[in-house]
Order: sequence, then structure tokens, then C-alpha cells
Amino acid sequence: MTDQNQEARASKKKEDTPLEIVRFVAIWIVVLLAIRTVVLEPFNIPSASMIPTLQVGDYIIVTKFDYGWSRFSMPFSPHLFEGRIWGASPHRGDVAVFRYTQNTSVDYIKRIIGLPGDHIQMRAGELYLNGTLVPRQSLGAYSVMDENRYPQTGIRYLETLPGSAGAAPVTHQILKQTDEGEQNDTREYVVPEGYFFAMGDNRDNSGDSRFQRDNGVDLGYVPMVNLVGKARFVFFSYEAVHPLWQFWQWPFEIRWSHLFATMH
Repeated sequence: MTDQNQEARASKKKEDTPLEIVRFVAIWIVVLLAIRTVVLEPFNIPSASMIPTLQVGDYIIVTKFDYGWSRFSMPFSPHLFEGRIWGASPHRGDVAVFRYTQNTSVDYIKRIIGLPGDHIQMRAGELYLNGTLVPRQSLGAYSVMDENRYPQTGIRYLETLPGSAGAAPVTHQILKQTDEGEQNDTREYVVPEGYFFAMGDNRDNSGDSRFQRDNGVDLGYVPMVNLVGKARFVFFSYEAVHPLWQFWQWPFEIRWSHLFATMH
């Protein structure tokens, strides 16, 4: 009788195994979606607009809880609610992921330069915030390839943005390639309530809030509701120079010194 009971239990366990596997996978999918929505999400950097802080081929971790949650925090951005839940204002100097103002299916990453009420202007290639020149210190010549294998060459600077809401000043790197062009001599922008002003650290190769045209093709001021999260650190960095089939080159294309670099 005992042997028969053991055989019956074993048979039932064997029959339930596929269902248990499906349930296990389903639970993990729900857990991972919840983490991606509420806690953190990985992103990769496809362009050169945030050089030298972020390189093409960087993979970063973005935390979702810093600014609260909007529909853009969720996969496919469903229209479940308006505004932000437990919304919090970003800090000046944050590197943030947000949805592009002209196409909210596209993710952008830039540095938050201005908050509501801030006055921002570029004069002869230098940044002025609320009428004061933002200090910067030269780190010398710098050159790196962009996503098209075109050199981004110029002077690297340490720029120090004043803190906001009692936070400390934020010192970070920027790249300046020229002091000419419309991006370097602008009108004075006044950031409206409910928006922020974003700029790339690669100041002369970044489509950002400095470009505002009536035809609605530029980034312009970014609504706070478009915020996805705050960039925290690089967890992987890969420079795809060689063809994928040259697997023996893979270890040499990893930017080992850039791994786990934090956002400043």
C-alpha cells in the first residue's frame, strides 16, 4: 500500500511539472516587470551627446523612484493616470532619462541644467545660469569616436553647476569643440513651471533644450511628466570596433576602466 501511494504521488508530481514551470516563469516575468517599472531599468547609450560622461556603447542603470512615477515609467506607457505619483523635483546637474518631447516612444538622456524659473543662456560658448557664468576648468585636449566612428575632438572641462534645493554643487565633465554656432550664442531662456531645461555634456553635438523652433522638431523645454528616472552608474561598456565574428577581440573592446563609473 505504501509503495502504491508513493507511486501515485510521484506520478502526480510528474504530471504537474509543466504547469509548475509555466507558473514559475509567469511569476518571474511579473516580478521583473514590477522591478523594471518601480525600481530600476537598464539602458544603453547609442549616441555621442553625453560624451565624455557617457560613451557610445555604455550600458547604464537608471533608478525609477527618484522623481516619482508617471505612465512613462511603465512598459508601453499605458494611459492609466495623469501626472506623477509621489512626484519629486529633479536636482540641477542630474543625468536623467526622459521621453522625447516630439515622440514619447523615444528615450533621451541628458543633464538637467535648468529648473522652473531658471534663466539660461549661452554666450560665446560659455554657459550662464541666472545671469552668472558657470565656472569651468580646462582638463586639456580630448578626442573619442562617436557612433559613426567620427572623431569628437575638443577641450574637456570640469564644469560646476550650482546645487538646487539645498543640494551641493555638481561638478562634471563636458566637451567643447567650438565656440561658434547657434548652440553657443542663444537668447535667454526662462524655464516654465512644470518643465526642465536639458543639455548634453558634448555641448556641440547634442540636440537639446537650446534648440527651440516653432515647427516643433526640436527638444525644447521638457515636461516633468516625461521623466523616466535618474542615471546612476555604468554596469557595462563596450566599444564595437571589430566585426562581431572576431570573438577573440571581445575582451579588448570592453572599457574596463569605465565599468561601474557613477554619474557626476
